[in-house]
Amino acid sequence: MSDIHMDSNVVSALRDVMEGGFADLLDTFLSDSEERLGQLHNANEAGALTLVAHSFKGSSSNMGAIRLAHLCGLLEERAQKKQLAGIEELVIKIDDEYQMVRQLYRAERQRLVPPNLASS
Repeated sequence: MSDIHMDSNVVSALRDVMEGGFADLLDTFLSDSEERLGQLHNANEAGALTLVAHSFKGSSSNMGAIRLAHLCGLLEERAQKKQLAGIEELVIKIDDEYQMVRQLYRAERQRLVPPNLASS
């Protein structure tokens, strides 16, 4: 089920490449994503939406968040064409998908923390 939300092959490859930096990569992705979501909700013109959606699409794709990247791509296309009617619904879908992705990546992050260090 989580395959549509998170490409485990991408995550696995990132874990191998990043080694000890993987936890930081996850933390950075999650904090940057929170910021981008806020920017999407606050954007009041097509240009701003296009930039944020493009950036969010790229980072989501790099992290293997497939559906999130796809939704951000749709938003980017609509914003570029200045087709903003009903765009709030798409932003809500992005928000909902991010909440799912966040849970999966937090679970991934928890797996990196040795149990005896988790409480300190």
